[in-house]
Amino acid sequence: MNEYFDAVADLPLVVESVEWERRDRDTSSGFVRTTTTFHLSGTGHTGRGEDVTYDTEDHDALAGATFDLAGEYTVASFSARLDDTDLFPTKPPERETGRAYRRWAVESAALDLALRQNGLSLAEAVGRDPDPVRFVASMRLGEPPTTERLDAVLDAYPDTEFKLDPTPAWDDDLIDAVAATDAVRILDLKGLYEGTRVDFDPDPELYDRLLSAFPGAVVEDPGLTPETRPRFDGEEARVSWDYPITGVASVEDLPFEPAWLNVKPSRFGTVESLFETVEWAEARGVALYGGGQFELGVGRDHIQLLASLFYPQGPNDVAPGGYNDPDVPTDLATSPLAAPTNTTGLAWE
Repeated sequence: MNEYFDAVADLPLVVESVEWERRDRDTSSGFVRTTTTFHLSGTGHTGRGEDVTYDTEDHDALAGATFDLAGEYTVASFSARLDDTDLFPTKPPERETGRAYRRWAVESAALDLALRQNGLSLAEAVGRDPDPVRFVASMRLGEPPTTERLDAVLDAYPDTEFKLDPTPAWDDDLIDAVAATDAVRILDLKGLYEGTRVDFDPDPELYDRLLSAFPGAVVEDPGLTPETRPRFDGEEARVSWDYPITGVASVEDLPFEPAWLNVKPSRFGTVESLFETVEWAEARGVALYGGGQFELGVGRDHIQLLASLFYPQGPNDVAPGGYNDPDVPTDLATSPLAAPTNTTGLAWE
């Protein structure tokens, strides 16, 4: 049973054309973010979804791509069509995770289009009212790490809550200074990533210091080894999972029953898998919060809308994009975001 997906699965959908638009933007984490927004159009309407694939080469390769997706579908049959469609027609993705990211971009665009063609909002379709969205600002503290960025955000917006990425370079003085802000809600240990610019080997001593210094923080993606696993005895209710979560099967394969999950829609690839996992978590009382991936366009609206409908009170990593700018803007919305009206499609409005 997948009540939320069943609510949209049979919506009729007409696709007449597929186009895409690239965006690039500097970030506070010291890299240039590139994303691609897919536009699916038909019967005078357009639906949009954002490809958050991290490798710029995968976006570059779209320059010579074509996609033959024109036709009449339902949301479910369009998804089935994508099972047999190569969304990387000019070259394989740099990393296999890119396949799910692009699949989500195209599927979310199709869902947005289907809702618009049928005069519906996602809120109406799934029978949920949008609520104000609590959010956290996500950041790293630089190399070498300092509280400079953290302090700058707090100076501008004193009530901001944070999701931070600790690293082995966090010494005791820095940990004490960060803990003194009493503003950290999530510590992302990134202990499951491999071969990226942000991963590092699990550090038992660092884990000990963090668990002690931030007793109320959710601890995301610890790397569990024979040395680090005992550190979490009795702390399992604080542990959240992000990187491995791609659907219900991945949740059921975790080392212990989860208390928290970070929901990043692009990791799921399909609308059905996302909704199935949300429903699974709700049935078991697992706390959810939304996750962001430096979206530059409509993808940020989509993750904010999903948070508003399904997990508005979580420490959602869905802050307005300006919180990722190299310099802290002076005109950003603060948490919680006012509830959207969501009058049509996946629009945050």
